[in-house]
Parts: sequence; structure tokens; C-alpha cells
Amino acid sequence: MREKFYRFMQGRYGSDQLNRFLMIVALICFIISPFGGRLFYVVGLGLLIYAYFRMLSRNIYKRREENSAYMRQQYKVKQRFATWKRDMSQRKTHHIYKCPSCKQKIRIPRGKGKIEVRCPKCGCIFIKKS
Repeated sequence: MREKFYRFMQGRYGSDQLNRFLMIVALICFIISPFGGRLFYVVGLGLLIYAYFRMLSRNIYKRREENSAYMRQQYKVKQRFATWKRDMSQRKTHHIYKCPSCKQKIRIPRGKGKIEVRCPKCGCIFIKKS
């Protein structure tokens, strides 16, 4: 039986990170569907069918491109969250201001009073309270 399955899956794409994400979202939709209505059930079923379609597909190049696009978006979200987390951890010791002209983030230590800040990117000078 195992050999038959191996032969069946030979040349097919299989599972990847996007498939795992689709399966998890489908599971969440199925869990919510008794409380949220029929729409969640239909969306979950659609995601499950699409995940299996991707898994059994023989067009490996297209599936890799889809997974690559998903991984790029996931990386952007992770980077935003990491930046937000870093900024929140520094709030007690520093103020974080944006330059009025180029929007560059500038970190200023707290407790120095009113100071003149020079943007390292564009050289714009502005006054802020630290």
C-alpha cells in the first residue's frame, strides 16, 4: 500500500508552507462555522479543496512560485511585527520621532529636555522634547 502511494505521489508537488497555512485557516473556518454561519463552512471547504489541488498538482514550477510569493508576504509581516516589538521595548528609554521631511525614524534618549535633532538621512533640523 505504501509503495502505491509513493508511486501515485511521484512527480506531484506535495506539501509546503502555503499548504500548511491554507489547512490551518480551513480548520479555523470549520471550527467557527457552527457559530458564524454557512459562509465560514464554504470558505473552509474552498481552502481545503485548493490545498489538495496544490498538493496533487504536477505543475511544480507554478506551485513553487505561489509558495515563494506567500513566503515573501510572510517575511514582510514578520519584519513589521519585529520592528513594532523592538520599538515598543525601547519606549521606556527612548523617544522615537519621524523626520518631518523624509519620514526617517530617529531615536532620541529620554530626559534631555528640548533638543535640536538633525536627521542623519536628509540633514533636516527640528526641535523636539525628549
